[in-house]
Amino acid sequence: METRTIAPVCLIALMALGASVQAQEADEESKSQPHPQPLEVSTLSPVVVTATASERDLADTPASVTVIDGESLRREPMLDLADAVKDTVGVGLESTGLGRRGISIRGMSSEHTLMLIDGQRISTSASAIAHSDYELGWVPAAAIERVEVVRGPMSSLYGSDALGGVVNVVTRAATDTWEGSLSSYALVNDHGLGGNQFKNGFYLGGPLVPGRLGLSAWGELADRHALRDADNTALTAQDKRRSATGHIGLTWTPDTRQRIDMSLDAGSEEREGMRGGIRGSVYSSEDDVQRRRYALSHTGNWDWGDSQVRLYRSTLNRENIRSDGDTQSRPNRFTDTVLDGRVAFAVGSAHKITLGGETRRESLKDPSVNKQGEEDQTHYALFAQDEVRLSEQWELVLGSRFDQHEDFGSQVSPRAYLLFHPSQKLTFKAGVGRGFKAPTLKQLSPEYESRAAMGGRGIIRGNPELQPETNQSFELGVEYKQRPWSASATIFHNDVRNLIETVRQPSCFERGKVCLEYENVAKVRLQGVELVTGLDLSRRWRLSANYTYLDARDRTTGERLPDRSRHRANATLEWAAMEALTTRLRAEYTGAQFRSATEADRPGYTLLHWYVDYDLNKTVSLSAGIENLTDKRLANDDASIYSDADEGRRYFVGLTARF
Repeated sequence: METRTIAPVCLIALMALGASVQAQEADEESKSQPHPQPLEVSTLSPVVVTATASERDLADTPASVTVIDGESLRREPMLDLADAVKDTVGVGLESTGLGRRGISIRGMSSEHTLMLIDGQRISTSASAIAHSDYELGWVPAAAIERVEVVRGPMSSLYGSDALGGVVNVVTRAATDTWEGSLSSYALVNDHGLGGNQFKNGFYLGGPLVPGRLGLSAWGELADRHALRDADNTALTAQDKRRSATGHIGLTWTPDTRQRIDMSLDAGSEEREGMRGGIRGSVYSSEDDVQRRRYALSHTGNWDWGDSQVRLYRSTLNRENIRSDGDTQSRPNRFTDTVLDGRVAFAVGSAHKITLGGETRRESLKDPSVNKQGEEDQTHYALFAQDEVRLSEQWELVLGSRFDQHEDFGSQVSPRAYLLFHPSQKLTFKAGVGRGFKAPTLKQLSPEYESRAAMGGRGIIRGNPELQPETNQSFELGVEYKQRPWSASATIFHNDVRNLIETVRQPSCFERGKVCLEYENVAKVRLQGVELVTGLDLSRRWRLSANYTYLDARDRTTGERLPDRSRHRANATLEWAAMEALTTRLRAEYTGAQFRSATEADRPGYTLLHWYVDYDLNKTVSLSAGIENLTDKRLANDDASIYSDADEGRRYFVGLTARF
């Protein structure tokens, strides 16, 4: 183990020790003083829907799942979904270039993480746009009920793209009474290099016709200033980013057994960055992104079981303009249209069967994909799942999905998961599953050609003979809960094959150029351990922490995979100082990262954040804090070592008004 891992372990120990000592002193004084409100630690297990497509308690979920409460996200600055999941066990934020981030689960590429909104997939743009992170900005914090992060392949339910895991954003729905909120925050940096953030958002939900028709609506305006490069302030380490997002949804319940949901989401985003060109030239690059999402669903609760039918579409349009006139990055339009349905019913007292099917049409408009500038493909799928109650203590979940693709044929994605509850406090879990990711439209197109590789020297062409990337996954876990503490440990192993990479060809059709082609070549093994714990140190103090060990290797070369930390840890110490005031200190540790056989590893680092929340009254709350207390700016201090720039120390203040 690296010596740098001592730092976060010592930090956690010191935090716990300090909390215990102060708690003991405070308890002695409290004999003559009224007690403050204790920390609210829910005794109810959160509800999860992503792992089985039906509601289950987190403790009984047949998967490795973390649930992030929306209220906690609204107490801190959240630029996009990456900020929501960054301190989750087993999750890392990988650099996608240009200061942008992607969500990596258990060391898999961010392109292997399936993004869902209310269980519905959204169009992915990383397959055709370099440095894309546009999937992370669909839903603002004001609209989030919770975020469910499933670690491990879930192709048995969701098909392609769920190779590494799933992130499902569950949005707030209309309730029987009107409720709403207005929120605003500012995040200001310490160095005068820009990067400041400002956000304003609202949520509104309630009955238009009591018991029949409900409305939900939300919106957000967000603005992040460009973060200038510390070495050359004419360039940007992070782009200027301005976005507007809106949603309106209707829920109609014609009777007690049926519900019909209709929704429309719209968003626009503008980004601008200053890049370095050849011979020291500087040019601006501007992106204009337009998002749309339309959804219609029917849910039924019948005497024989449950049913659901959904029709939804997501689109993303992106145009890029460069001041130097370069047109390598052309306009793109991504469209995903999905029609799916499922039924669930009990067979006797021991089986709950779920059967379903899906038709998905995926299309891309891009001048480079082929001569017509447009390509599409259709997927068909059938899936089945059986939740078997073997006894009061044992449960087995079996599932499989059959996907038919018009280009590469069929894929079968089985999954089995075993749960054992020897007592209410203790749970053992074991699972095996298979996931796949279909080649992208560009990768499969024989006419696709890109001349942006290797600084313009390389020409990449598509390959219609590509096969899907696959992941065979195993995991074994144990969870224990007994107040005042809880703990869990999970061992996982991923055997990934047929990873698609660009391979240099022995000759090229164009003189002076290097020809590359997509091929299934790489084999990867990713295995490790995930540890999670929580402890009520006293009525006022609570400590929570998680740790991830990851061994990621290329099985072809035997080398470690680059840009992945073996050790990652997060810890939060929270103190309920009084009934209306809570504060917390959060630590993030990222271990050293392998770069290449000829370069030294990127050193590990620890980031510290402090927050405080104060309720002025029942409707108005204030939040404040200091992020990155020790002022580590990473690539903005040394771009030769780190791939991501951090803004450095920054100050946060926010206000939320509920009504």
